[in-house]
Amino acid sequence: MQITIEIPDILGNQLQTNPGNLERKMLELCVIEAYRNALISSGKARELLGFSTRLELDAFFKQRAVDLNYDLSDLKKDLNTLETLQSEGNLATP
Repeated sequence: MQITIEIPDILGNQLQTNPGNLERKMLELCVIEAYRNALISSGKARELLGFSTRLELDAFFKQRAVDLNYDLSDLKKDLNTLETLQSEGNLATP
């Protein structure tokens, strides 16, 4: 989807430090806002931004002070996965 918006020149000049960069910055802002509002998952954010790993996305979010959407249900799923891996012998216990 392509969207055209008008912004004041002073703001446009501040956002666009080099040619083509403004489009990327606007994409990043839209992805961040969608992620913060739980409209997209971290996997979709990673895909939209063109990152190949979760670590790249985590670093990107950290640089921009974006909190990860990680709640109690995520923790429970991770703990279940950990227990499964340990019981199968696929993960060494400390």
